[in-house]
Amino acid sequence: MKQALPLPRQGGILRPALVVFAALSLVTGLAYPFLTTGIAAAVFPHEASGSLIRQGDKVVGSEWIGQSFSAPQYFWGRPSATSPMPYNAANSGGSNLGPRNPALAEAVQARIAALKAADPDNPTPVPVDLITASGSGLDPHISPAAAAYQAARVARARQLPRDKVDALIAANTSKPWLGVLGDPVVNVLKLNLALDQLAPVK
Repeated sequence: MKQALPLPRQGGILRPALVVFAALSLVTGLAYPFLTTGIAAAVFPHEASGSLIRQGDKVVGSEWIGQSFSAPQYFWGRPSATSPMPYNAANSGGSNLGPRNPALAEAVQARIAALKAADPDNPTPVPVDLITASGSGLDPHISPAAAAYQAARVARARQLPRDKVDALIAANTSKPWLGVLGDPVVNVLKLNLALDQLAPVK
């Protein structure tokens, strides 16, 4: 007959468990975060601090968080579905509306109407990224096509030659990483800041 093994005493289990818990808490809860944060701050200081964009001593935004522009003299970014305000970094998320949802179709039509009203003589089809929100609701970029669609309106509002506006778009277009990964994109905030430097809003 097989003899049952004696159960370990409660104190014999609890003490090693508490030691392991304390050790893992120190390593994963303190040492590892401090180490990775320190390495990031030393190797990538700009990115680790939020990729902030400054004008002098003033922070005007981040390279990775979009902002809401609606005046005709500025380029407009992608719609944002975050609440309670657009591009709310504390509440990132999309609309979660399916392609057959009537509310999505109504929102898209309203965005098309707003773009057409701002530039009624523009015969170009509206690029899709100007009328659909990104999954995060924070996308700071638009496609070169979306920037080109707005170039004539911005040039008129700023009283600038179209070729100067096109040159600013080209200067603020990021190429795919290593030439193959991703698509060319235009950072809307950087482009609008470049516009303000070239032709300040009166």
